[in-house]
Amino acid sequence: MAYHLARRGVDVIVVDDAQAGRATAAGAGIVSPWATADEDHFRIAAPAAGYYPRLVAALAEDTPEPTSYTVVGALVASHDGDALRAVQRRVAARAGAHPVAGEGALLDEAQARALFPPLAPGLSAVHVTGGARVDGRQVRASLLDAARRRGAQLRTGTAALAVDGTRVDGERLDADAVVVAAGAWSRQLVAPLGVDLPVAPQRGQITHLRVTPEQDTALWPVVSPSGSGHYLLAFEDSRVVVGATREAGAGFDHRVTAAGQLEVLQEALTVAPGLRDATLLETRVGFRPATPDAGPVLGALPGHPNVVLATGFGPSGLTLAPYAGALIAEVVLGEEPGLDLNPYRADRF
Repeated sequence: MAYHLARRGVDVIVVDDAQAGRATAAGAGIVSPWATADEDHFRIAAPAAGYYPRLVAALAEDTPEPTSYTVVGALVASHDGDALRAVQRRVAARAGAHPVAGEGALLDEAQARALFPPLAPGLSAVHVTGGARVDGRQVRASLLDAARRRGAQLRTGTAALAVDGTRVDGERLDADAVVVAAGAWSRQLVAPLGVDLPVAPQRGQITHLRVTPEQDTALWPVVSPSGSGHYLLAFEDSRVVVGATREAGAGFDHRVTAAGQLEVLQEALTVAPGLRDATLLETRVGFRPATPDAGPVLGALPGHPNVVLATGFGPSGLTLAPYAGALIAEVVLGEEPGLDLNPYRADRF
């Protein structure tokens, strides 16, 4: 939202304390909600995914930093033909209202492996042509640089909210509005205002692999096994990202665990045994901001109309957050947001 506000001439200060485990830095970056069966999630995820092309075009005017956003397609893979036909019907029903989704085509196992060669034999898929991916670190860098070029101030420090005002590293900072976009740390940030916001860290362990250089991974599609929370996606540098664990109750424990690593690799190699000989480059750990109903928290903090929340995106932050930033900018400016935010109010809990 800093970029959206700065682009409209608002004086903006971004305060970031660079906590380890930020979900944006660890997240895989899948932008493809078109096959989801969760209608509540789709309500906000569809316009969010559809917003990306406009955002990328705007950023290209303001910064040379690339966003990394690329439409590569997505595969929903399964051994269950009936399940895949249901997915295809769902995608087809949505494509008219959301052209960015593209088309959903049933692929046999040979066609699916032609698009993602490491896939296991016997897996068929629905190919959703509008599926996209983005590198969280890169799109963040693009947004921040564009905001800075539009006049936003970027500060490294620790912000603290209190009933008598906001402080950064102990120094008072006067503002007409404060946007809390602190991810998994949002609960602690607003607690001094007397509000118990039910946003908790959900640890995710995500592994990066490198295949042989002769395998051109640049346009490999995102792979989402049907009925699983795990996924695979590739980037240009022979890198394949696989994940992820969804660990509630781990707190802010920023470690790669033996069980987490085992889960990620077992799930990945079951779906794509062709990755067995890939090099394990790193495993990233991020804390997703999770809410009890898995929905985001957007809008004014109850009892504090000048404090606006943008958090609780769970595992979908890189899909939802850029669009949410545009909506929250409208809220801050006193405008009617482009999406009804009542379902995402903090006082729903």
